[in-house]
Amino acid sequence: MKKTSTITGHVDLSIPAIVLCLLLLLPGCGNTKNEHSNHPKTLKEVLKDKFLIGVALNSRQSSGNDTAAVRIVKEHFNDIVAENCMKSIEIHPEENRYNFTQADEFVQFGVDNNLSITGHCLIWHSQLPAWFCVDENGENVSPEVLKERMKDHIYTVVGRYKGVIRGWDVVNEAILEDGSYRESKFYEILGEEFIPLAFQYAHEADPEAELYYNDYNEWYPGKRETVVRLINTLKKRGIRIDGIGMQGHLGVTNPALEAYQETIDDYVNAGVKVLITELDVSPLPEPRRIGGANLADREAYRKEIDPYTDGLPEDVAIEWNNRMMDLFDLFLKNSDNILRVTMWGVSDGDSWKNNFPVSGRTDYPLLFDRDHQPKEVVTRLIQQLSEY
Repeated sequence: MKKTSTITGHVDLSIPAIVLCLLLLLPGCGNTKNEHSNHPKTLKEVLKDKFLIGVALNSRQSSGNDTAAVRIVKEHFNDIVAENCMKSIEIHPEENRYNFTQADEFVQFGVDNNLSITGHCLIWHSQLPAWFCVDENGENVSPEVLKERMKDHIYTVVGRYKGVIRGWDVVNEAILEDGSYRESKFYEILGEEFIPLAFQYAHEADPEAELYYNDYNEWYPGKRETVVRLINTLKKRGIRIDGIGMQGHLGVTNPALEAYQETIDDYVNAGVKVLITELDVSPLPEPRRIGGANLADREAYRKEIDPYTDGLPEDVAIEWNNRMMDLFDLFLKNSDNILRVTMWGVSDGDSWKNNFPVSGRTDYPLLFDRDHQPKEVVTRLIQQLSEY
């Protein structure tokens, strides 16, 4: 398009006009400086000196089809993680076949938009292809075979994105709340050694990539103690571990902020950084176990745990915003030791919690609502940090 001159006609340079022009150039006068200082800031702008602010993307978003979500990602976030497309069942469905179509698309989205990229995840008992740990008869493979399969998988996936992906969730959810190891196929066949092996293979595949262990409910003392022992074991053996991912699938009252702080302190004292991963805060009643097949009881339970199908009442929305603000205040307090805070979804409509634990459940756990508008806490965060 042809450029046009900004001078569109005769300007009356009478004395009052000249005075006005001079005043507009003085500090504090006119609209120029005010417009600049009041320019709306974004989350990534106000948090740039604190930690990365990340978000999980689904395939519609990383492909660019969900344009409303893409707009938010580009405006407010500087790190992305794939919600599903890099998990082993998606990326390695058969022993001798990899499918990198969606993973490549996700990584390219990050590259094209100058975003830091996190890989999630390399070894996890869930969303694991059926062939990975068993032979043709369905029996557990030998330790040697499983080591080779893990090595091939990690070398291939990490190696493909070497120098592009900033860091990897190497092992996901391997420890239970009481501190015991999950009885996964990896643990059955290799024992505790499968975790150091996974970290070793990941480091060999990309020596520059950051490596993380990722889990949930780490404020449980037993789990936290085992994670600390794991950190110490890896460090003593000279195996790289940079951080612990603390999944943030939280409620408005649980866990206590004090327990969260204690967990951060223990990990930092063990010599690693912390990542707040998979953050979503549900304002809904916490699910409870329900037995029996009585349909009336089940319908009552559904209504109990899905009470806000038409939107949050004002008092609940206030409680939610205050809880999320308290969490971010905690993260900011610990920003010297936090590498990244990642939301598990762009807007409420994207959240996996909408269908958990019953299909059709309506939840409101993220920073942007179903209309892709920022919630009050986003405005509060930006305002608070803009005042520094």
